[in-house]
Amino acid sequence: MPGVGPRSAERIALWMIQAPNSRANDISEAITKASAGLQSCQECGFFAEDKICAICSDSSRDRSTLCVVEQPTDVLPLERTGAFRGLYHTLGGKLSPLNHVGPEDLRFDALFRRIKEMPPAELILALGADVEGEATASYILHLLEGMELRVSRLAQGLPAGSGLENADEATIANAYHGRISLLLNRAGTT
Repeated sequence: MPGVGPRSAERIALWMIQAPNSRANDISEAITKASAGLQSCQECGFFAEDKICAICSDSSRDRSTLCVVEQPTDVLPLERTGAFRGLYHTLGGKLSPLNHVGPEDLRFDALFRRIKEMPPAELILALGADVEGEATASYILHLLEGMELRVSRLAQGLPAGSGLENADEATIANAYHGRISLLLNRAGTT
């Protein structure tokens, strides 16, 4: 499990075996139910118990703002900040030719379908500040050329070479509030 090293895993396993109140069967059952009961939201790709996740089905969300993230887990730190109240779109990764991840492996088609069907006023790219994140952002910008759409990117402040999962809530909130415009294709202005 990510974040659990061999020593921690050993301590957890021993505790579950030895502690009389560890409730190992309850924990195992809860993990099994969660794993079997979750699926990808048909709209955004986030975790959902039904076809549409709680965020996409929430009518109080700002539908004029769409935030693009790499993984479903990237939604969690953004939601914890409370700074963003729009909708999300998860790509399922980032472009990485060295790892054989190309555009056909990611959810770009679903993103552009969403943009065409219900154009947001702003598209926020909340992608990692690493080389693959930059390449993914550039690819999206290239495909959006000619569209009347404001595109912004989270401000710097997120650690270089890292993603959202390693940043604290304050850093993410500051990056969100300090985002800068990348592309505004209205009469050729940026």
